[in-house]
Amino acid sequence: MADRILVYGVTGSGKSTMAARIAERTGLPWHSVDDLTWEPGWVEVAPDEQRRRIAAICAGERWVLDSAYGKWLDVPMARVELIVALDYPRWLSLGRLVRRTIARAVDRREICNGNTENLGQLFTRDWIVWWHFKSFARKRARMRAWAADPAAPAVIRLTSVAQTRRWLASL
Repeated sequence: MADRILVYGVTGSGKSTMAARIAERTGLPWHSVDDLTWEPGWVEVAPDEQRRRIAAICAGERWVLDSAYGKWLDVPMARVELIVALDYPRWLSLGRLVRRTIARAVDRREICNGNTENLGQLFTRDWIVWWHFKSFARKRARMRAWAADPAAPAVIRLTSVAQTRRWLASL
């Protein structure tokens, strides 16, 4: 098993849940990217500070990251040994995202650093569902390009929940 793993997927694909499960099964330390890139009050951490935080983690020998933003994607890619690509159909990731977002807005469940979602964000350009539509094609193309590139790190491309469960059970 690899010691440096990046879980990558479209918004709503379950990257954080997957990263947590990988960490549980392997003992690798999991680092929540949301915790590293958002401060309380949904204040985005400055890009240079995000890069510094991610670089400090990626300098280590063992880690799991649950995402990689384009601003600093090169940092984990320079050291990652395995990319777990959650390449699910849009209907699955979008359905998960909408259900999760509405449930969090209703029950005020903390997401990261004290931040919560609220009903006022729904259907605005700040809504995470908007980001799903904006980034889906780009992220999907990136995963597929990595999987097809023999020079890229190893890629496990998971395209269904059943396939994901089988792979996790094999760890």
